[in-house]
Amino acid sequence: MDLQSLRYFCAVAKSQSLTGAARALGVSQPTVSVAIQNLEARLETTLFTRERNGVRLTATGEELRKYTTRVLALLDEAEERVRGLEKGDYGSFVIGCHESLGAYFLPQFMRGLYEEHPGLEVLLSNDPSAVVRDKVLSRDVHFGIVVNPTPHDDLVMVELFEDAVDVLVAEGAKRHATREEAQVVYAAGPVIYAGRVNEGVALLDMLAKEGFSVTRRLVCGDLEQVKSLALAGLGIAVLPRRVAAYGHEGKLVRLHPSLPSVHDKIMLLYRADMHKTRASSTLKDALVRYGRTLQGNGVVQSYR
Repeated sequence: MDLQSLRYFCAVAKSQSLTGAARALGVSQPTVSVAIQNLEARLETTLFTRERNGVRLTATGEELRKYTTRVLALLDEAEERVRGLEKGDYGSFVIGCHESLGAYFLPQFMRGLYEEHPGLEVLLSNDPSAVVRDKVLSRDVHFGIVVNPTPHDDLVMVELFEDAVDVLVAEGAKRHATREEAQVVYAAGPVIYAGRVNEGVALLDMLAKEGFSVTRRLVCGDLEQVKSLALAGLGIAVLPRRVAAYGHEGKLVRLHPSLPSVHDKIMLLYRADMHKTRASSTLKDALVRYGRTLQGNGVVQSYR
């Protein structure tokens, strides 16, 4: 059954007149008649009984009307939804990012997004940056917020802000006025770090080349565990500065300002061939706008 014939059928059922339906549809009366005849032939039934003043639905016609009304309403809803996706701020998207990065990036961002754009639906996916990048490529994630991603021809990469992996101690720890004092404390350890974070491991290698050796290491599964142990005064943490700061600003400080750090770039990723609707553009622009407010907002400078 073609949709045009079903629309003609509904118009006839509503007006109870072939002529009235034709007038409402802006077509000729024979066109409507042929459409109804074709429907009746396909369904092998009589849909209308002809009366002196018009037509009336038969039992089978009434049954078809129920289903046709639902089908056409669903199609109208689908059309409205598609038009909304193309031209309005409506749509469902997945944002992927590392748990620790998301912990300071997402709360304020999501609150503002939902207040300004209630028609957007967002799901969150938490994985290491390399996994998020791969999920963007495989189209499992629409937008990825990642650290130091490897470029790919199919990806658009937009720089949002910078961070740095540093050597940090709890604020209450003894201040180390000289590099030599810091070196002694570092050697005593334990140095706490997330083994799967490449930047942290790279920083340890940099320190070793500068003569900073450590006798005790404590390898953790994630940055949040590193942070909680360092805040408890257990030892020296290797952490991104912003991860260390959120929720505990000033509680973890640099072991010594002369020590090296590994600088990070936090990037927004999405596929170059992603279907660009108004909603996707709205979400992308909101992510970029919010991310760039984090550049130079005082978090990094607060470390001594």
